[in-house]
Amino acid sequence: MINIDSIKQYLLDLQERICSEFIGIDGDLVLKEDEWQREGGGGGRTRVLQEGKIFEQGGINFSNVYGDNLPPSATAHRPELSGRSFQALGNSLVIHPLNPYIPTTHMNIRFFLADKEGEDPIWWFGGGFDLTPYYGFIEDAKHWHEISKAACDGFGDNTYLKYKKWCDEYFYLKHRQEPRGIGGIFYDDLNEWGFESCFSFMQSVGEHFLKAYLPIVERRKGMTYSERERDFQLYRRSRYAEFNLIYDRGTLFGLQSGGRTESILMSMPPLVRWEYNWQPSLASKEAELYDVFLKPKDWLSE
Repeated sequence: MINIDSIKQYLLDLQERICSEFIGIDGDLVLKEDEWQREGGGGGRTRVLQEGKIFEQGGINFSNVYGDNLPPSATAHRPELSGRSFQALGNSLVIHPLNPYIPTTHMNIRFFLADKEGEDPIWWFGGGFDLTPYYGFIEDAKHWHEISKAACDGFGDNTYLKYKKWCDEYFYLKHRQEPRGIGGIFYDDLNEWGFESCFSFMQSVGEHFLKAYLPIVERRKGMTYSERERDFQLYRRSRYAEFNLIYDRGTLFGLQSGGRTESILMSMPPLVRWEYNWQPSLASKEAELYDVFLKPKDWLSE
């Protein structure tokens, strides 16, 4: 039996716990919170963390929106959803650290339900988490994927490999012919296990995110950096902005469904730069990102 209330309570609690963890690590962070209502139905709670010494900006969103008709981004590939009312709820998180040696990270977990009188409901879960380093470290990449696999353990022998591959393929900038980062796990349209097991998997993903990310933050937060590393971080952030504005389905769904624009675009980096036809110097740490880390691989065997 589908239990929307249990999903909502879990998501709100997870948002609270994640915010507390980041503020506990970086006591200079300023928390800004907005509770908002969507004109077409529903609303959300946006929390933005800013001005920290470790984290330049982070956003941890909860939203629960509903309405009588779905936006084009939802029905374009799923024509069976046309004419149905919908409800979508989830958490979306993006953290942009100040130190270039700490990676940017993203996590999203969500549930979608579409109803039509006289027909069975259509529902599914989706989400995942991924990592976008600017300067790569093998031990960080290995740890990230070990925890990614741990989130999938108990949900099928091939679940990690399937969702890792999906993540590598989804977070890929076709116009740049490069991945956004080192991936993680990504899944969508999940309903074949039944509601309870699919909901349990959502919770496993949510609970493993901090286990994957915070040890990397602790290892890298004390590393010194210069203007060169900061400039490279801002340059690589432009790739992040390009992906979110061109490809990200969550961004498109939010904007087309009349969601709150400020909350949807909180995932964008606070500072970013583009430079015409820039190329890294041979054998540099910047070149290593492209040569070693921006290539999908079996990180567990590294």
